Amino acid sequence: MKQQIYKGKPTEFHPLKIAKKQDLTKNSFSLEFEIPDELSELFSFEAGQFVSVLFEFNGENLINDYSMTSAPFEKKISLGIKINSEHSSASKLYQKYYEGDFLYVSKPSGRFTLISKPSEFRTIVGFAAGIGITPILSHFKNILHNEPRTRLFLFYGNKISQDLVYKNELNNLVKIYGERLQVFYFFSQEKTANHFFHGRLDEKKLSLIINQILHLDDTDEESTIWDAVDEVLICGKGEMIKSLANACYHHGIPKNNIHFELFEEFNDDIYPIEKEFPLIENIEVDFQILGKNFKTELSDNREKILQQLLMQNFPVPYSCKSGICGSCECFLEDGEVELLENEYLTEKEEAQGKILACMSIAKTKKIKLNFDFN
Repeated sequence: MKQQIYKGKPTEFHPLKIAKKQDLTKNSFSLEFEIPDELSELFSFEAGQFVSVLFEFNGENLINDYSMTSAPFEKKISLGIKINSEHSSASKLYQKYYEGDFLYVSKPSGRFTLISKPSEFRTIVGFAAGIGITPILSHFKNILHNEPRTRLFLFYGNKISQDLVYKNELNNLVKIYGERLQVFYFFSQEKTANHFFHGRLDEKKLSLIINQILHLDDTDEESTIWDAVDEVLICGKGEMIKSLANACYHHGIPKNNIHFELFEEFNDDIYPIEKEFPLIENIEVDFQILGKNFKTELSDNREKILQQLLMQNFPVPYSCKSGICGSCECFLEDGEVELLENEYLTEKEEAQGKILACMSIAKTKKIKLNFDFN
């Protein structure tokens, strides 16, 4: 077992053997790990979660997060990984490690998850772009296996058809569960026989999807399929998530039922800020991180706490700055803040005093934060 400080939180890594390595496309591959019996409980997981992988890159230890494509019932850890360039860390991972080699892997984590409801009739819609299909594939396999009354619709975008990963697995799922699963492929840089399937997945495409695909509901002649949607899953780059999440919300899906996973750093708010706050100036901030105590002053509360601390070059953990990843999770020990949006914390955690610094606005002249907790 190896322990590493990661994103401000201690993370344990365990050596796992690569049981299978497979090319998916010319710039993506999959890894499947062998889980020893003594680690089976530690590596149990929920659909939609990810693991962190620790490996050597350019003479230093590097940690990357990769979503699992496997479903919990499959009893294995499988990852889908995209190589963005020949000099990227993923390219190094592909070139250096083979079946039989060991990699340091963290236990699964992440909150891009859903509560299973096997006795209910549900409609779930997924939107994915590129390698963003990985956690949604995990979700869909899990739901199809455990929820016999749930129907699913997947809208999957890529630049060109050669970039499409897991097409065979998705098509096999359609063959097995065709009465409950429909998959639609979209390409932004390739001509399609039906122009409807050309272009990016965004708010304009969503309107067309609602009107032309999710319109007639055989189970209820008085409503549409979109009217029956219970949950929406979105995974891809930030701009896609922002566009689709807002479009789903404006088409009647509650924000609590729109779930997203970000695959890159994204500094914008997913939803526009609709609240106004009294101006507070010269805000005193005390905070603890990595066992050290810091004190500073924020000029005012026009910007969120994390962003202002980063501008002052403090070592505050973050990844997305959009309230999705939870890297900047901390305890509010004194003072008051307004948590604008939250895709990560539970109501119980909020009641305990946890906040996300990237989505919090100071409401008092003094605040005290603690980033150190397990």
